[in-house]
This record gives sequence, structure tokens and C-alpha cells, in this order.
Amino acid sequence: MSSTEQAFWFVLGGDHLVLLDEQGRIPQGPKACLPAHLHHVNFDRFDEWNGLPCQLLDLGAEVDTQAMAPLRQLMVAGDEEGFRLAGRAWQLVTFRRTHRFCGECGAPMTPEAGEWAQGCRHGHVVYPRISPCIIVAVRKGSALLLAAHRRHHQVDDPMFTVLAGFVEAGENLEQCVAREVFEESGIRVRNVRYVSSQPWPFPHSLMMGFVAEYESGEIRLQEEELVAADFFEADRLPRLPPHGTIARRLIELCLADAI
Repeated sequence: MSSTEQAFWFVLGGDHLVLLDEQGRIPQGPKACLPAHLHHVNFDRFDEWNGLPCQLLDLGAEVDTQAMAPLRQLMVAGDEEGFRLAGRAWQLVTFRRTHRFCGECGAPMTPEAGEWAQGCRHGHVVYPRISPCIIVAVRKGSALLLAAHRRHHQVDDPMFTVLAGFVEAGENLEQCVAREVFEESGIRVRNVRYVSSQPWPFPHSLMMGFVAEYESGEIRLQEEELVAADFFEADRLPRLPPHGTIARRLIELCLADAI
């Protein structure tokens, strides 16, 4: 593309870091709006936004990332489309980083023409990995099951959220909901209903959101996963996940009795 053509510039590096402009957004404009050392670097077009091409560059895992910001910053700022596209860009970058060699023959892989795929000289072609996950809000009357996950636990200010987990081979989404809830909390659920989905680039998940009703059981924590869990009423909620996440959307829909 020419140096004057308008585009959105997705410059990634390190671990889930992205280059943002002075307003905290994805840089938009001609290539000259980027730092000078990027003016003559080749980008890959991967999407379109508001009629403009989205151009992608991976600076690599070991790049100096002092001028870059965490990907989640876009979500926290309420830039939903910027976060979605930056998340898509990150998943594509992750795919190329982790598929430099063929899993069948060990030969180097290179980008395929006309599609986002990697191929080896023997014709084996692979596509970006997508990991299906469920995330579920469990209701017991007017109360909601929320848990503090060990993965991102803060002792002084714990965040509580809904339960989630990866879909296993050979099970459907409803079975996954029932299994994950029981494994992590000891609770049995019924009336499992799909709500909505969200791509989640940490590192390459597709979160499928559900709501379910409590059926039976007492809370019994899977301690490798959870620090605490309880049923919370709307008037005594703990700190919740940020806006822009499907977890927060499920919680708010349940509290508003909108699903």
C-alpha cells in the first residue's frame, strides 16, 4: 500500500501488548502516523474497520515494549471494536508464532496465499487455532453463584466472577456447562440456556456464554481452580469483572432478570 493510504495500524509485540496513540486508541491514518522506524516495514492486511483496512505487524516476543500497552487497556477504556480487532490480530500473531514448523514433517511453514493459513512444502496446511470455552452464570432464586479464581486472585481486593472452562473432546456445550460447574463448585445445574459469545484472545478462546439454574448440592471448591465461591444477592456483590467482558454481561443480565 502507498505511504499516504489511510488504515488502522495494529502493531503487536511481547505478550499481549499493542501500540496505541496518544488517545489510547489503535493508530489511524497514513503510515506516517506511526513511529519513524515502522515507516518502511511490511504489514499484513487482516480485516477492515469503518471502511479502512486493518494492517498487522508483529514485532516479536522479545521486542522493547516500553512504548506499548496491554491489550486489555482497550477493553477497560470501552473501545469494544478496537479490543475485538486487536484480539483477532493477537490470535493471528500467536498462530504464526507457534506454527513456524510443520507438525507432520517438521519442515518450515510459510503463509499461504489468499487465506490466513500456514503451509509446508509437502502440502500440509494448518489454520489458526480456536479453543471453545463455556462461561456460565448460575442462579439460585435471586442469588448468583460467583467465585474468586486462583489464577488472578488478589488477597486485598478479590474479584469474583462466573465459572468457565474449556470444552473437552466428545462433549457438547451443555454437557460442558454441567461438568465444569460440578467440578469447580460441587453444584448440579439444570435448564442450561445459551446467551451469547465473545472471542477472547488469551490466547485463542471463543467464550460461549450460558445461564443455568441451581438444581442441587452444597458448594465444594475445586481448590486448584478456586479460592472462594458463594451465592451473592444483588445488594451484597463483591468486586466484579470489568465491563466489556462476557462475564460482566452475564452477571448484569441475570441481576436485571433480563434472561
